[in-house]
Amino acid sequence: MFDHGSDDYQDIRDAVRALCAEFPDEYHRKIDEERGYPEAFVDALTKAGWMAALIPEEYGGSGLGLTEASIIMEEINRSGGNSGACHGQMYNMNTLIRHGSDEQRQRYLPKIASGELRLQSMGVTEPTTGTDTTKIKTTAVKKGDRYVINGQKVWISRVQHSDLMILLARTTPLAEVKKKSEGMSIFIVDIKEAMKSGMTVQPILNMVNHETNELFFDNLEIPEENLIGEEGKGFKYILTGLNAERTLIAAECIGDGYWFTDRVVKYVSERNVFGRPIGQNQGVQFPIAEAFIEIEAANLMRFDACRRYDAHEDCGAQANMAKYLAAKASWEAANACLQFHGGFGFACEYDIERKFRETRLYQVAPISTNLILSYVAEHILGLPRSF
Repeated sequence: MFDHGSDDYQDIRDAVRALCAEFPDEYHRKIDEERGYPEAFVDALTKAGWMAALIPEEYGGSGLGLTEASIIMEEINRSGGNSGACHGQMYNMNTLIRHGSDEQRQRYLPKIASGELRLQSMGVTEPTTGTDTTKIKTTAVKKGDRYVINGQKVWISRVQHSDLMILLARTTPLAEVKKKSEGMSIFIVDIKEAMKSGMTVQPILNMVNHETNELFFDNLEIPEENLIGEEGKGFKYILTGLNAERTLIAAECIGDGYWFTDRVVKYVSERNVFGRPIGQNQGVQFPIAEAFIEIEAANLMRFDACRRYDAHEDCGAQANMAKYLAAKASWEAANACLQFHGGFGFACEYDIERKFRETRLYQVAPISTNLILSYVAEHILGLPRSF
């Protein structure tokens, strides 16, 4: 296994690797075959304190930054697992920590840290709006001491393995706000209570074993104390979570990239065809080397995004660019790994086809590559807005 440089986080890497070693390829393969959820793995991460990395120490967490959280996610993927089962808790956490009230933090964070509650879900995307978040149609109307939610969400993951969800809804109609990013609010939703009184969950089977769903809200009432921060400022708050999400996904793709590279380097060094290792051929070496170079470059951008995020600096550009570079690099590493394993790459017992499917997702979600390019073109390069 290649270890890029020495960083200051080797103790975290070693500890997460040791835990992940207790859940070998066979475990993740079986979960994938069953379309199951890795309960035992997520519980082990929680008990070891890794899922509470971002929670301040006064609430029972470790008080670490996004940098450390990203290393935890990277190592899970690098060890052959899939952080998609649990990364929601990481990127949702800062939305609650940075924008929640003292009362909300006291109420939820200690229980999340202990594992009594899981905050794995975020409800933003809708079927008719996709990434055009300001056009969301889900509404939250204030009635007395409650908000009444109506609408629909899609691609909302881990709802069935979570207790709490961060939900974005319109509290002021789009036609009545000066800026389209205004008038949205975020709420913390008790999932089990919501499913009894107005929220319907419809699972979506998909190419990856990634538990995701469509949600329907029919006059769902939630208490006003579940509003996070100020009414109408939800879009700004949710960006805290989205920038964290993109940076963490970048780290997961980097973990995948190293996993594919480790596997393919070992295989092509040992696989003999025509009396020589296939790794001796430049046609095999070059795609692997190229993917590896790109992984290393993405890694640097990931750490820059993390540093800025942890310093409360603007990191939108770096988070987007890290995610773009890492998703592209892991996909190229995945292609090389599958290609040079030949038929064995398609065999489930080698785990390559599973990881191949998993890493492909990140070209599409949580934000597609074209939207990252348009963001950079407009906001960094100053080109005319394309939509």
